[in-house]
Amino acid sequence: MSPARFSLTILLCLTLLASSGVSRSEETALDETNSWDFAPARDPFTPEALLDLRSLNETHSGETGFVKLSGDGNSFVRGDGQPIRFWAIGTDAIGFSPEDMDFHARWLAKLGVNLVRLHVTICDTKEGSQITDLNEEVVGGVHRFIKSCKDNGIYVLISPFYPHFDAPTSWGLAGDPKGALEGIIFFDPKLQDAYRHWTREFYTRKNPYTGLAIAEDPTVAILQVLNEDSLLFWTQQNLPEAQRVLLADQFSIWLSEKYGSVPKAWEAWGEGFKGKDPVDHLEAGRLAVLKVFELTRDPNPKTPALDARLRDTTEYIGHLQRDFYAAMGRHLREDLGCRQLLNATNWRTANDGKLKAVERWSYHALEIDAENEYVGSDYQHKGEADGYRIDAGHFLVNESVLGKPFELSTNFRLEEGHPFIVTETSWKNPNRYQSEGAFLGAAYQSLTGLDGICWFSAQTPYYENDPRKPFWNFNGSQSLHKWNFCWPMSVGMFPANALMYRQGYVAEGEPVVHEERSLDQLWNRESLRLPDNELYGDARHQDFLEKNWKPKGDAINPAAFLIGPVTSKLDRDPTATITQDLSQYLDLDLGIISSNTGELNWHYRDRLVTLNSLKAKGVSGFLKKNGGEFVLGAVTIRSTNDYATIQLVSMDGAPIKSSKRVLIQCGTAARLTGWRTEDAVETFGKGDDAYEVHGERILTIGGPPWRVENTYANIKIANPRLTKATLLDVNGYPVREIVTTRNAEVLEIPLPRNAMYVIVETEAHD
Repeated sequence: MSPARFSLTILLCLTLLASSGVSRSEETALDETNSWDFAPARDPFTPEALLDLRSLNETHSGETGFVKLSGDGNSFVRGDGQPIRFWAIGTDAIGFSPEDMDFHARWLAKLGVNLVRLHVTICDTKEGSQITDLNEEVVGGVHRFIKSCKDNGIYVLISPFYPHFDAPTSWGLAGDPKGALEGIIFFDPKLQDAYRHWTREFYTRKNPYTGLAIAEDPTVAILQVLNEDSLLFWTQQNLPEAQRVLLADQFSIWLSEKYGSVPKAWEAWGEGFKGKDPVDHLEAGRLAVLKVFELTRDPNPKTPALDARLRDTTEYIGHLQRDFYAAMGRHLREDLGCRQLLNATNWRTANDGKLKAVERWSYHALEIDAENEYVGSDYQHKGEADGYRIDAGHFLVNESVLGKPFELSTNFRLEEGHPFIVTETSWKNPNRYQSEGAFLGAAYQSLTGLDGICWFSAQTPYYENDPRKPFWNFNGSQSLHKWNFCWPMSVGMFPANALMYRQGYVAEGEPVVHEERSLDQLWNRESLRLPDNELYGDARHQDFLEKNWKPKGDAINPAAFLIGPVTSKLDRDPTATITQDLSQYLDLDLGIISSNTGELNWHYRDRLVTLNSLKAKGVSGFLKKNGGEFVLGAVTIRSTNDYATIQLVSMDGAPIKSSKRVLIQCGTAARLTGWRTEDAVETFGKGDDAYEVHGERILTIGGPPWRVENTYANIKIANPRLTKATLLDVNGYPVREIVTTRNAEVLEIPLPRNAMYVIVETEAHD
């Protein structure tokens, strides 16, 4: 039975198309008849703004000292011990002009941001550079932007190294790695020494704009060791032979310490096939770390000796990575004097079910857990250079995550004693259904106790009013960059969601699953009962969400991630797993997942989510198909929009039914003027795994201005204190008063077609 507290028309006959959210026809074009121009001028930041969240931030970030862990280690507190929640975004601001840096930081603060992630590589990667050289332009940009952040109460997370580049031959690394630098830092002493040198120069050099070295600057809250790297990921298979030999030599030393010698290790693994690798040289006392593909295999009773070798390989890699992070933590803390909280990295593995627990255990040498996770299936955008470019001719599937809840980027296990940050996420461009992103992110990280999401990424100082790139011309039109988050329905949905997350308007649930694992289970690559694996392939059809689903063995339905917190403790007693009865919150017949707080309901077949808390209300999804009327306590939302996200949040901290100031925020869909598509079908996968996907072919990209689909909605608020509604422009300044009607205690507000932000308040009287 669903505890939903709103009236909802349930569609009795849903086609597979509707339940998946996949389009079978071209988009409805946005033009003057159904949308409004989105072309805001740069914000002047004057006091006349009625929507400005800068006051949520400190006057200067770090003014109370360094950010610390809470007493239980699960979350963050300011230097004075007050809890702090981070609404975060990645940004490319280090490449902006100083004036644009200052503008950008002020704009982000206005939208509710209080943490930015700087994803940089501080070493000089040009051919001819020495391995110890820094990229001084990057260092200077980071220093200057830290000043901008400090002045706007924004904290900083720095990720200083991303090994996704060809190492210069001039660095002199073994094997001269080209396109294969990933994984090497965990075992190559030359690269490790270089990292120590880079970070010493970077973190201890005085910032000329603040007078403080990064190590002693509390504006910088978190240091990440590096971005997206692991010896348990597929990139391990690309290591040059010289590097594989170096790794094998270290593995062989470890085996000798464990067994007495390499031959004794070989003997201890037992009779039979033990794996074969060209780096193996038993007579010379050297055995290879087998390629990671072998670690993705299930144990085989026919090859017990190979299984024993793989167990030792897994244990070795786990310890190697953890020891590396511990060593770098000591370097940062003890050698350099850095007082920031530390995160290892943020990656995944070649088989998360078998290996992610090992990966995460290695991170726990330091304080913070993290992972990068994006929303958007592999089939949603395909074409030449689709990793960074959007072109006419590309295949596109406009698909809402509301029909595939297991793809939500907050579905993570939280290790007790370690905060967890999603250091990169977004609803990938050019998906039409983006207004749901910030809403779902804020609501469900609140529910689960996640400690922050860094939206990826602000590539422009302000809204990207013209996203076309003049240096890219393909198929008769200019291209768009795929990863800028400064589009209308992405960053434009920040204010209401930053406010409700940072102010705790959505309750954290009680843990629904707590799972413990021993190290032996990790080395044996035993899957957790509820892994937080990334979804691959066709994410639309999940057995766990079907009416006839029955658990197999001791598996737990992943819907648990949408019911309440899922926690774990690695290196503990594996018998201590605790699971709540999920059936009271999971209605497979109706297709509803309800939070154990009673505030959130996810109707995955109807593609709709509602939020009903005291201080925040909202609905996101396909409103018209679901009856168009949603009663959420003191608020009734009526809308004929096919798709929209409509929210109300208290601006004064009081419940909406008694608040004197409420923000209404509306998101629909946005496209450039002239954007056109046509119906298309693509085949994905091979052989028996092949499947067809119905979507669209982009015909024209179009050009500025953006067009935002009209809002067709009416809001009723049962609150006798509210008397006045004001339409705001995109920058939060008043445009005009909205004519409202009152019936007893209920104020009715017909939203204008171009409503993005509306302030409803108690009218001041002289």
